[in-house]
Amino acid sequence: MNINDLKNRIIAGGQVTKEEAMELVNAPLDELCAAADELRKHFNGDKFDMCAIMSVKGGRCTENCKFCAQSRCSKADIPEFDVRDADFVSEDAKKHDGIGIAHYCQVSSGRRLNKKEVAQIAENIKRIVAETSLAPCVSLGLIDREDLQLLKDAGLKRVHNNIETSPEYFGKVCSSHTTDDKIKVMKMVQELGLELCSGGIFGIGETWKDRIDMAFALAEIEPDSVPINMLKPIKGTPLGDRDMMGEDEVRRIVAIFKFILPKSSIRFAAGRDCLDDTGISCFKGGSNATITGNMLTVKGISVEEDLMTIRNLGYKLA
Repeated sequence: MNINDLKNRIIAGGQVTKEEAMELVNAPLDELCAAADELRKHFNGDKFDMCAIMSVKGGRCTENCKFCAQSRCSKADIPEFDVRDADFVSEDAKKHDGIGIAHYCQVSSGRRLNKKEVAQIAENIKRIVAETSLAPCVSLGLIDREDLQLLKDAGLKRVHNNIETSPEYFGKVCSSHTTDDKIKVMKMVQELGLELCSGGIFGIGETWKDRIDMAFALAEIEPDSVPINMLKPIKGTPLGDRDMMGEDEVRRIVAIFKFILPKSSIRFAAGRDCLDDTGISCFKGGSNATITGNMLTVKGISVEEDLMTIRNLGYKLA
């Protein structure tokens, strides 16, 4: 396979096939990443999208996702608290405003929030819009259309809902909801004119075929942002004894996803702190977005370090 020919076909408006994507699994890594970065430059330019997240509701979840510390099948020690009020969220959001971060996402534990909790999230969004320049995002599970409309009216810009892995493999890591449940939410998000952020988690036992099937499932939906998360094994979870992926494997995932989803921002998120270069090689190989600061239940990279790194790479921040 000629990687440059494939890259040029995508730039000209063509697409990669599943068979070609599987061949990229064994392609020379540096050549693959260089081509992925050219795709990034063509489709996304030098814009880099940084997002800060905050846990707006914490505690044990009704769902049984094996990779999550908050899952009902987890024995990990986690904090529990009700939905944060607007004063709390506004104060936290202001700390991330005006420094190069574009998006601010409220993330909740649980299958979905009740109507009272969603109303509180809407009030939080109104404060973010009124008091900062940040674009409000949410990650609220299997939210319905009525709640999405309420949040959009409050100023919501983007919704996060990860597909997580291939539809075929998903049932092996979660049986309390399905890929179809998630896709239903994703389609509602787009029908309402909101931006969509959907990716997944890697290193949970999936094969390369699962990874590529996942990417093609996402390509049918065309999310604006595609998070790439490395599993960080947490003691007490069913996947707590798995090994972390290495840098080369993550670089290949990012690059191949860029070939399959060239217009989307490939967002290297959880697990960057476990790599020696904190993800810099991925930001040179097709990724032009990240989540900065700590994640929900695991450590991340500090905002200050990320801002310096991204600017030194020549990217333009918000």
